Amino acid sequence: MGYFFKISSTVFKLFTEGYRVPAGNVYTSVEAPKGEFGVYLISDGSNRPYRCKIRAPGFSHLQAMDYLIRGHMLADVPAVLGSLDIVFGEVDR
Repeated sequence: MGYFFKISSTVFKLFTEGYRVPAGNVYTSVEAPKGEFGVYLISDGSNRPYRCKIRAPGFSHLQAMDYLIRGHMLADVPAVLGSLDIVFGEVDR
């Protein structure tokens, strides 16, 4: 019972106060199912970051379109775009 109370109070404190992010900036990435998922944080030392930028895997795939379709016809663009399997909802952030 005491262990459950300790965990629930820790979760409540974390939920209400948030993480203490050290001052400065950091970029971290993890391997997602469709590529690299990156998060860039800028913090002023408070419990909420000053800026948070999220880079979805589809964004880097969409950046490669210029390289992939160079020298091809305009009619080839939908086929190349379909082969990349881009989720436009994650690119639109």
